Amino acid sequence: MRPLSIEPGPGIPGGAVVPAAELTEQFARSSGPGGQGVNTTDSKVQLFLDLATTTAFTEAQRQRVLRNLEHRLAGTVLMVEASRQRAQVRNRAAARQRMAELLREALAPPPPARRATRPTRGSVRRRLAAKQRRSEIKDARRKPRDD
Repeated sequence: MRPLSIEPGPGIPGGAVVPAAELTEQFARSSGPGGQGVNTTDSKVQLFLDLATTTAFTEAQRQRVLRNLEHRLAGTVLMVEASRQRAQVRNRAAARQRMAELLREALAPPPPARRATRPTRGSVRRRLAAKQRRSEIKDARRKPRDD
């Protein structure tokens, strides 16, 4: 098995490489496509990575990944499953790609806080004018008064 490469991005400017020894793969029969071969081949792939013991990340990166992926973890183990393809080789590639994407997104720092701004005078005027037009349209639908 090859190491898992994570492309550079926010939070990992140089990218990262997860050693192959830290990844675990399991294979099972898939319930997806495959015709008669679906009952005879183990095409579903489950890829596991223990985030607490991996050497691919710094301690700060490890804490960020554990915090951002806590809803997906079983303890500290991240599991990704792929079973959409008929061939095990393609499911292996899909699982590796999905895990790399998950880790890359989890390593990204949070976006900067939004700075509150006030609406412009023109936008307030346009909003109120639109409300007035809508009110006039609805008034025109009413029955005339008996004055």
